[in-house]
Amino acid sequence: MQRILVTGGAGFLGSHLCDRLLGEGHDVLCVDNFFTGSKRNIAHLLGHPRFELLRHDVTFPLHVEVDRIFNLACPASPVHYQHDPVQTTKTSVHGAINMLGLAKRLDARILQASTSEVYGDPEVHPQPEAYWGRVNPIGLRSCYDEGKRCAETLFFDYHRQHALDIKVVRIFNTYGPRMHPDDGRVVSNFIVQALRGQDITIYGDGRQTRSFCHVDDLLDAMTRMMDTERGFTGPVNIGNPGEFTMLELAERILQLVGGRSRLVFQPLPADDPRQRQPDIALARQALGWEPRIALEDGLRDTIAYFRTLLAEGQA
Repeated sequence: MQRILVTGGAGFLGSHLCDRLLGEGHDVLCVDNFFTGSKRNIAHLLGHPRFELLRHDVTFPLHVEVDRIFNLACPASPVHYQHDPVQTTKTSVHGAINMLGLAKRLDARILQASTSEVYGDPEVHPQPEAYWGRVNPIGLRSCYDEGKRCAETLFFDYHRQHALDIKVVRIFNTYGPRMHPDDGRVVSNFIVQALRGQDITIYGDGRQTRSFCHVDDLLDAMTRMMDTERGFTGPVNIGNPGEFTMLELAERILQLVGGRSRLVFQPLPADDPRQRQPDIALARQALGWEPRIALEDGLRDTIAYFRTLLAEGQA
């Protein structure tokens, strides 16, 4: 049993990670400032004897005693991270500095939840970890993209300079229950619009692609990465290599939801990548991992979650 800190622990990914770590018998300290996290996501854990919740912003130092740190804190959808781009950059950069400083003091292993956005609008497809990316450093999305790239820089410099035990994963599009209904991500957008009987909004011509990984598959890879031997740092891509166009995703959701929503087309946002697909050869080799949940199966439980939210007036 270990004492594990999860920053961003009340968010979509973080709350599922807290569930998993408690299920494995660990003590979990969940830290969140509740900008995008929700108490609803961790309400079922509040009475758990091995769970502790702390409201805290990682841009400020944190003084706790833990064995391991999962650093997930950062708004992860354009709607949220563009709301206050300066704070988004500070969360990635200052947050990384503070968590790395904590890990250094405690000699604790620390994992950074990085992102496929470090690849920007890629010229290489699918994207391997060795690809340096094509990011617009002054664009509307750069607060997130460059913030995460800088966080990776800090992690590897702490590793080289201070021999810190680091792990870095690059997370591709992830979906599942507890996604925020208004986060602007394509899966939640399409599902909520379909359940409400509204038009489905497609940006661009709908032929841009994404690869969708269910949250349960993602967390399996993330916890495996945390358990790898000291010295294996990554970065490691975590995602589902199955590639779908936005039109294909919309059609599958409409089939599962039913209803008569129409597809309507809007201009493509600035710097929106044309395609995104992970090369997961390293994850297969180093973690013995690959995703197992088919898109339609994962969409069913995600749709059921949003259907409940709508029935309760929460979305």
